[in-house]
Amino acid sequence: MKVELKNIHFSYGSVKALNGINLVLNEGATGLLGPNGAGKSTLLKIMLGFLTPDEGDGQVLGYDLRREQKFIRQRVGYMPEDDCYIPGMDGVSFTAYLGELSGMPRQEAMKRAHEVLFYVGLGESRYRLVETYSSGMRQRLKLAQALVHDPKLLFLDEPTANLDPAGRQDILELIGEIASSKDISVLLCSHLLDDIESICTDMVIINKGQIAASGRIEDLKMINYRLYELKIKGELSAFRRELESAGCRLEETEDRLIKIYTPPDFDQMEIFRAAARNGVQVRQFARSQSRLEDLFARVVGVD
Repeated sequence: MKVELKNIHFSYGSVKALNGINLVLNEGATGLLGPNGAGKSTLLKIMLGFLTPDEGDGQVLGYDLRREQKFIRQRVGYMPEDDCYIPGMDGVSFTAYLGELSGMPRQEAMKRAHEVLFYVGLGESRYRLVETYSSGMRQRLKLAQALVHDPKLLFLDEPTANLDPAGRQDILELIGEIASSKDISVLLCSHLLDDIESICTDMVIINKGQIAASGRIEDLKMINYRLYELKIKGELSAFRRELESAGCRLEETEDRLIKIYTPPDFDQMEIFRAAARNGVQVRQFARSQSRLEDLFARVVGVD
């Protein structure tokens, strides 16, 4: 396994950021999801060795979170959300410098910098000053510096932020290639659920400092709820109240489509019985293919 965390707690003063995190990350690509303030950034910083947990222990690539933070940072790649370039340096010098900070000899770091810049599509721009790079080029530069020292584990924090659709697709294709064809495991932290679903096979959802769900995406979408879509004629209010009291969650879309999320053991015939009891006619009814957005909304309790 690449990461194993046991009962991780962390607070910023009186604010509890992480509350008993237990997590195992294996090989492949895993998505990290959660609403703002859920604890995602704190969890990343702990796995990177930037923060020491108040309680709990764990390992990243076999290195202890508390005692071997330096070794962790030498062997993982990190693509931060915010820009992190140094003005006055060209792309290849900057990338090589980050390689040296990871422990690479200078000559080897420069050789690798050329290679990874070509790999991410910046070969023709590697001698330009980094402050002249566009937003898309800076994202590619951040990916290059995360790869320059040949990490075995890659942390990507909002890698498609501030990109137009074409640039976003290019970065996702690069990440997908890295995750599928190289000996590198990827943890992708993003609020764009389509990005997670296009790259990752596994997922971790964190909410209020705790793991709300984890596992294979397809398995989680199947076992956590069932989703039905229907159109009705009649008053929705009483029908909604009865189903919600039975543990269901209802949404109404702009085109008057009713979405009903039911518990796994819920008998779908109860929807028709509730409709009959409340004078509602069901005009259209179908079991729907669940989406990652639906799972996320149900797990964290938001619309």
